Amino acid sequence: MKFSIIILGAPYTDEAAETAFRFAQATLKKDHEIYRLFFYHDGVHNASSLMTLPQDEVQPTSRWQQLIEEHQLDAVVCIASALRRGILNKGEARRFSKPADNLLAGFKLAGLGELVDAALQSDKLITFGPCS
Repeated sequence: MKFSIIILGAPYTDEAAETAFRFAQATLKKDHEIYRLFFYHDGVHNASSLMTLPQDEVQPTSRWQQLIEEHQLDAVVCIASALRRGILNKGEARRFSKPADNLLAGFKLAGLGELVDAALQSDKLITFGPCS
């Protein structure tokens, strides 16, 4: 089965990102495919290289990055959500004359068309996030 996963929650805000991560791990262990990870709304914070936590705590951004790299996953960060929350790649940092970029390697900025594509290409589209 081919899954795409939408992550709406920021690390440490609620359990959405952690639950999505564990679901992704379990999906891959069961030999299912993940077509795309789509980080949306506050979920874009999972792709920030600036999150700094005490060394003895779980490092959620590093875990996502490692999972993406290990399994060659397509990890898309909604560009509109990212820009609103200060997550930029090198191109957007230049475009907006910002002093630095902070999008982790392995993640890419893109629009909602990537989410529509994920829905069309996947057997299941699963959303993890706060209900509002």
